[in-house]
Amino acid sequence: MLLPPCGLYRTTGPIGNVEPERLVYFHNHGDPGPGVYLPKEWRYNRALFEPKGQVIDDPGLVRFLLPLPREGFYRVLETFHCCEKNCRLFEQDALLQLGYNGDGVPILFTPELVDFMFAIPAKGWKTTLETLGNLSFLRVPETKRDGTPTQ
Repeated sequence: MLLPPCGLYRTTGPIGNVEPERLVYFHNHGDPGPGVYLPKEWRYNRALFEPKGQVIDDPGLVRFLLPLPREGFYRVLETFHCCEKNCRLFEQDALLQLGYNGDGVPILFTPELVDFMFAIPAKGWKTTLETLGNLSFLRVPETKRDGTPTQ
């Protein structure tokens, strides 16, 4: 069976001791084998995952992995509301950050310029996977504090 690519997923069924409706990172070449890793904490709205995961012994269980768009910065292609209640309007060409909670629910954050520096808010708006079709991923270089690129 062909394994999916490494990346973010939401479980739609149980995978070992990982419950349905959980945010996971899937490694198709994990150690000791392909598996899912649960988030251990969040930094600046991005999940950091446990070093040890749940190995997927039965390759048929990958059917319970729903792929998610990657975390990061996006541009709004078309104006939309966060949800059916119209809590927050996101306007065309706005900059957003996409993150997820532990249940794999997407959350949109609105970075702001504060004293000429980008500020990343700690609170955002829950949304649905369907609304994410209104976004286009932005490639933003990432560097560690020591000046080395992260990828």
